[in-house]
Amino acid sequence: MHDLISSAECVLFDFDGPVCRLFSGHPSAGIAQRMRDLVAEHGQERLLGEEARSTGDPQVVLRTVAAARPGGGLAALLERALTEEEMRAAAVARPTPYADPLVRTLAATGRRLAVTTNNSARAAELYLTGRRLAPYFSGHIHGRRQDTRLLKPHPDCLHRALESTGTRPERALMIGDSPADLLAAGAAGVRFLGYARNEGKAEQLREAGASHVVTSLQDVLTAVRAPTFG
Repeated sequence: MHDLISSAECVLFDFDGPVCRLFSGHPSAGIAQRMRDLVAEHGQERLLGEEARSTGDPQVVLRTVAAARPGGGLAALLERALTEEEMRAAAVARPTPYADPLVRTLAATGRRLAVTTNNSARAAELYLTGRRLAPYFSGHIHGRRQDTRLLKPHPDCLHRALESTGTRPERALMIGDSPADLLAAGAAGVRFLGYARNEGKAEQLREAGASHVVTSLQDVLTAVRAPTFG
């Protein structure tokens, strides 16, 4: 892992997971239900397939409606509603252990930092501001666009991060916690370090093809702080 990190000029962080537990104080299952209720209020329940009717992931609801009605007003309404919910969640989110010192230490070693997330950039910025981490990511928070076809595993947000930081793909490293992050990194030509908060998640990443997975960011922080780093 030391070699993986030491050669990275820029580190791209997924937000929910590697940086914080976004929905720790504002659960995602309730958000998904409120989004379904909004779909029902507009008489469009038929747009929700089996997965979207039962999921606790609000992004599944958004993707499903957007796929059924690309460019439609209901999808845009749901995206705005999800952004507001994520803003509420960001205000009470819990930091991922060791994420804050890892961000500060990477910045102190001269690494450029960016956020590449399927969540709202506004929510990410709100959280980072509250943790006094926003200056380390200034101008480099790349979140969800209204076109849900560009959500990870599409590499759009990674491409934007590479452009905004002036980094060649082979000189960047992404820290992510999902197979979608892994696929997006691969499509962008960026190396990948998987973060999993438990062994079940770690196995999921390994099965998806991740070669490097940690279950604690302390391992990454230790590698960054190693005397031979850089």
